[in-house]
Amino acid sequence: MITTNQVNAIAAEIEALGVDESTVSVLRQQYQAIHFTYCMDDDLPNNTPVIEHKDFNLYLIDGREHCLCLTNDYEAATGIVVAEVIAD
Repeated sequence: MITTNQVNAIAAEIEALGVDESTVSVLRQQYQAIHFTYCMDDDLPNNTPVIEHKDFNLYLIDGREHCLCLTNDYEAATGIVVAEVIAD
């Protein structure tokens, strides 16, 4: 389970540090119980982020089963995708 407070704190940290792989590494150390993945936002078409920002979007991952899937259910979430947004 991931809380909305955690997601908001993570978004604030990304906003302060910038969105890149090194920031995700910092997040992995600070939130060891949460699985983090980094990608480009256009790798996740037709999905709704839980946090939208001009530079990044955050998506929740449900990893309780054998396959990972995106979810909007904080109770089921075990991880977060940090998706960098590149302006067109």
